[in-house]
Amino acid sequence: MANKADMLWEEVLELEESGEREEALDLCRQITRMEPNHAAAWKMTARMTLPAARRGVQDMPSLPQAASAYAALQNVVRLEPEDAESWAIGGNLLVDHLGMLEEALGWWQQRRQIDPNDVTPLIEQIAILVRLGMYSEASELLEIMFESEMEQPDRQQLMNMDRVRQMVGKAAKMEKDEIFRPQNPKHPRWEIIGRMKTRKPLSDTFFLFTFVAPIVFLMGTVAMTLLGGSQFGFILVFVIILGLFMGVSRAAAGLLQRLNRHALDLERAIDVEATSGKVCVPAEIRGSKLYNHTIGKRSTAFQDRHSKIIESDEIIGQKWKPNLPDFSNTENWWAEDEQSED
Repeated sequence: MANKADMLWEEVLELEESGEREEALDLCRQITRMEPNHAAAWKMTARMTLPAARRGVQDMPSLPQAASAYAALQNVVRLEPEDAESWAIGGNLLVDHLGMLEEALGWWQQRRQIDPNDVTPLIEQIAILVRLGMYSEASELLEIMFESEMEQPDRQQLMNMDRVRQMVGKAAKMEKDEIFRPQNPKHPRWEIIGRMKTRKPLSDTFFLFTFVAPIVFLMGTVAMTLLGGSQFGFILVFVIILGLFMGVSRAAAGLLQRLNRHALDLERAIDVEATSGKVCVPAEIRGSKLYNHTIGKRSTAFQDRHSKIIESDEIIGQKWKPNLPDFSNTENWWAEDEQSED
């Protein structure tokens, strides 16, 4: 005979099917109070807490929704550590909506301890380390990611691996002379950001049409004049123009990054504030055109949590560093927890 929790769970599935999310959420909470180890109910709690997708687009969660969903997902991965989807959702909430980059590094390290040969946690950790300007640590993980022992990645993972590899290279090259540490109020980059606080970063589209397109057009015109007299020549010119566009775009990406470095530096400062819970952005920069544009790109939950940090007005120490997990430790943390419970 089914117990009460099982009966309630059947109701939850029916309510989910009919789109009655609030009612389903209430029942899930009842189930997890009765059976704290009901992994499916915890996962449904997270799903029903987050906004529903409308027309295939996921609405952004509020700060309470993001925090509650993450708390539920912590229970899911504790009970079902192989649930890759829950790990992915939790990681996204930590980085994009809560701004807790330190916590996210530890979150993905726990996932690595479950499956040391999975490349996804490494991809996520490398991206976070680059955002914090920790290129040495990112490079070490990059080497691990391409080791032969790692699982064969799928097409999307291969694209992500290539993306983070390029990210590390470009970012390290941009800051090869001096890495911006926003917790240092005397860092020379703050003076540059202050001078450019009235300038928003150049958009990719604007840069494409004002820099890349004219160069390709000019070189394509020359190629057409020299080679476009026949059908074969026309095809050849088309191939040349396509190659020029791809080549110039890739070469110009580094230039765009350097032109927008003041905005990228400010993004790092905001990330440091969010993950440390303390402030470092100078008062004369906060509220500027550049600052408003930069913070405006973040999610609502991120902005709300960041506002609370600003209100606290606790200044970050110059020697602040994020608490990094032991990236070399891939022992089974969940197995130890199970043994301690026994």
